[in-house]
Amino acid sequence: MIRRFFVAVLLVTALVFSSHAQRFVVKTNLPYWGIMSPNAGLEFRMGKKFTFDVNGGGNLFRPIDGKQFKHWFVQPELRYWFCESFNGHFLGIHGSGGQYNVGGWDIPIGDLKHLKDYRYQGSFYGGGLTYGHQWYLGSRWNLELSIGAGYLRMYYDKFRCANCGSKLDSGKKDYLGVTKAALSLIYVIK
Repeated sequence: MIRRFFVAVLLVTALVFSSHAQRFVVKTNLPYWGIMSPNAGLEFRMGKKFTFDVNGGGNLFRPIDGKQFKHWFVQPELRYWFCESFNGHFLGIHGSGGQYNVGGWDIPIGDLKHLKDYRYQGSFYGGGLTYGHQWYLGSRWNLELSIGAGYLRMYYDKFRCANCGSKLDSGKKDYLGVTKAALSLIYVIK
């Protein structure tokens, strides 16, 4: 399932890039760097009011103090701009996919509280709707704020501790809620 998802993302990206390479941007989601998750994105103009955005990132670093936070993701999105591409408010429809290996974190919120005593490893896919706004900072720089909500299907294996242990359980979880949050610094390539 994940392979098909990535093939579709690559095909759409290639089509968009080959037909509309005259205007695109590169970006990074700043808060992800704060949680040690390098990331980057490309967004291509598809017309006066439409763009195609694809972001990806991850954390493949070794565990820190018994805490595991390995993951990677890709998130393609088709956007409709109310004013013009790369300016003002937009709505989008996004997909999400990736893999994770997370555990040893004390986060006392909802299902995240289980990460303190267990490690979860698996994959996810889904999608949702996005609302955002992009501000012009200069001739080549923009700032974007966006939030998205939708659905994720997560498949997991559950282990006793963050870095060790045999598999205790396997399953799937359906999630409905926030699927995207970004404060992105953007460089415009003309």
